Order: sequence, then structure tokens, then C-alpha cells
Amino acid sequence: MINKDGMTASRRAFLKKASSLSLAGVAAPWALNLAALAEASAAGASDYKALVCVFLYGGNDYANTVVPYDLTSHAAYQSLRPSFAHSRESLQATALNPVAAPLDSAGFAHQYALAPNLARLMPLFDAGKLGVILNAGTLIQPTSKLQYTNKSVRVPPKLFSHNDQQSVWQSSSPEGATSGWGGRMGDLFQAANANATFTCVNVSGNAVYLSGNSAVQYQVSANGSVPLSGLKNPLFGSSAASNALRTLITQPRTHMLENEYNIVSKRSIEANEVLSAALASTPALATAFPASNNLGDQLRLVARMIAAAPALGTKRQVFFVSMGGFDNHDGMLTDHPALMTRLGDALSAFYAATVELNVAEQVTAFTASDFGRTLTGNANGSDHGWGSMHFVMGGAVQGQRFYGTAPVVAHNGPDDVGQGRLLPTTSVEQVAATLGKWLGVTDSELLSLLPNLSNYNSTVRNLGFV
Repeated sequence: MINKDGMTASRRAFLKKASSLSLAGVAAPWALNLAALAEASAAGASDYKALVCVFLYGGNDYANTVVPYDLTSHAAYQSLRPSFAHSRESLQATALNPVAAPLDSAGFAHQYALAPNLARLMPLFDAGKLGVILNAGTLIQPTSKLQYTNKSVRVPPKLFSHNDQQSVWQSSSPEGATSGWGGRMGDLFQAANANATFTCVNVSGNAVYLSGNSAVQYQVSANGSVPLSGLKNPLFGSSAASNALRTLITQPRTHMLENEYNIVSKRSIEANEVLSAALASTPALATAFPASNNLGDQLRLVARMIAAAPALGTKRQVFFVSMGGFDNHDGMLTDHPALMTRLGDALSAFYAATVELNVAEQVTAFTASDFGRTLTGNANGSDHGWGSMHFVMGGAVQGQRFYGTAPVVAHNGPDDVGQGRLLPTTSVEQVAATLGKWLGVTDSELLSLLPNLSNYNSTVRNLGFV
């Protein structure tokens, strides 16, 4: 027979797992997928900081985003994808002028340009508010091409698989992981927030990145919180019916599962009321966000929530936004430039909004994606790759710089494991550790929440971009 303490421990373990698994139910209302049923004993914070992950679903093509521009590299790049490479002439206006030229593993300097449709990001780079992370990707430990070829070191499972590499990027584990490193950072800061519900906020649905061991992402739409339909408007046209429904789904119950469900429902309703009131009382943003741009809509809501942070009582927040369409096996001439336009316009507007709110130094945004793509083209597109280029943006960013090692642009070159798939020289763990350190996570906590970080020498864990 199980004793009382054993029953309590089992109950807590069950509820903790249930709260994680509940996120997988796409039919459940967003308003019920709330923050944790228990708060972590967390790090304190007296100031405000927010981390914003911008995930590009499908595997963004790195070479048509941050484009090789020096004469030798561009010639090689153009020869490997002749039908959709950006001409060097078209890149003149977006050629980057960094503080120092990035070097490859042999010590040779490289030049890069942004895709022409990312021109809105040029002023941010030149002003030192945008940096570029070179050849970053999922790794378990530092890996050379020889080690990869000889299979003498561990590499992430199921490379080149969308679902698995999305999960490894976000959680350090393949598909099926129950927590991500953004959520695990959220675990540490819940107690620093007056309302733990708003620690981890997802504006684009559901992602393992924001699920913690105790923190669970609070999901909103680009318009704000999503109320229960029966309470948003009078149920069957009757306020009395709505009140009866509210009582029914929030009152204490004797059955354990019913009671916990009602606790979550009650928190959902209260969170909706708190967030709606906070957003309504926050002055409208003067910054113009791009029209017909879903990523811009998501980032506008993030900016509004950041503006409402004092009313919400939040000191640390982790946000997740995303856009899809990056699995460009074809359409690189038409589809990818349009994606770059939406990305650049949305990021530029978001940074302007943080300046307007006087919080640019306190907000750091970064891009991520399943993987990069092959440098070798397949007529009209590129295939699944590995390492990729990413942006980090914010007032605290040490911008106008490149971070990491520049890959050599060459077929079967020293950084190519096949078809121009880059073997990453910078790991997601290093990117995450750098961001976590800025957010206020200690070195020992980083080693705990990033399982592969200990495989890297302590001198290279922090990339120094923020």
C-alpha cells in the first residue's frame, strides 16, 4: 500500500508530466495551455530583460541570406547554384562592412553581403545593433570533418530531418523532447515575476523551446490572449449562463484530475483578464509594422507585452515567434526573396519599437531554423543541410561583427560534408549559453540546462555577441 508521502510524490510527478503533455493536444484551447502548476525556486532579477526567438521553419537557405561577397567566394558560390545565386552587382548595396573581417579556419579573410531583400537590416548592422553568427548548428561536441567521416564522435540523431532538427535546436533532444532551453531558462526566473504565467510566451502556437520542467508556455495570438469563447460573449446570449459556466469550470472539485483541470481553467481565465487589461492600458505603439506580415504581427504583440511588463509584474520573459515557408527545394528565385523581405521588415520594425519603448538595451532577438541548406543547387532550389547563418539583434548586442568561423565556399571543401552541407563550427549550445548568460543564468545553471555545453571548453562557451 502506498503511503501518504508516496502518493503525494506520485501525484506531483503525474501532474508535472500531464502539464507537459497537454501542450501536444492541438484541439485544446490555447487559453488552457498555461504556465506551470508549480513555480521554480528561481533566480532573482531587479531589472527587465526579454529574449525573443525568431524561428524560421523549414530550414533557411544560409547562402542566399548571408551571401559570400569576396571575389573568390562569390565565384564559387555562383558556380554551385548558377540558376538562383545573387549576382555580385545586386549585392553592392547590402555588402557588409564589419569591425573586423571574419576568418576561416585557415586564417583567410572573407566578405559577406546580406540578401538584397534584407536591406532594412543594413542600418542596424552599421549601427552595431545587429550581429551575424556564422555556421551555427546542432552539435553534441566539437566535431571535425575527419571525425564526422570516420564516425568517431557523436553527432545529433536524425540529421537533416525537419522535425528532429527543429527539436534538437530548441531542446538539445530529438522529436519527443518535453522541455526546451528557453523554457528551462524560464524555470529559473518564474519566481522573479509577480505573475509566473507570463514568463514564457508563445505567439505562434506551440514549440518545445518554451516548455520547461515547471514552466509551460502561455500561448497567445498576434492579437493578444485567447479567451474561452463561452466567457468572451454571453453564453447562449445569457450572462447568467456564462457565470454558471465560469463557476462550473473553476470551482474546487473532490476528484483529483477534475480539481487540477479547474485550477488550470481558473488561471487561464484570470490570465486573460490580466493580460487584456494590461494591453488595453498600454499606449499604442507609434512604430509602423509592415502590413500583411504575420511575423510582424507577432512581433508587434511581443512589443506590446514588453510595454505592458510593469503592469504584468514581469522582470524576465522569453518569447517565441516564427514564420514558415523555408523548405525551398524549389522557388529560390521567387519564394525566398519574399521571405527575406518579410523577415527583414519585421525585425527592423521590432527593433524600432524597442527603441520607442526605451528598452532596446533590454531586449535581444535572434533567429534560428531547422538547419541550413545545401550550397549545391538542384536546379531551382536547395536541399536539407546542417550549419547555417543567423542574426542576433538588440541594443545590448555587440553588432557590426561576425561571430564564429567563416566556412570555405568550395565543393567538398574543408567545411563541406556533402553537397555543400556545412559542418557546424558553432554549436546551438554556445549560442544558447551566450544568450542565457546575458539573461542572468549562472555558469553552473547553464551547464545544467544545456546538456552538451560541458563538452566545450569554458573559454569558448560564451561567444561574446551580447
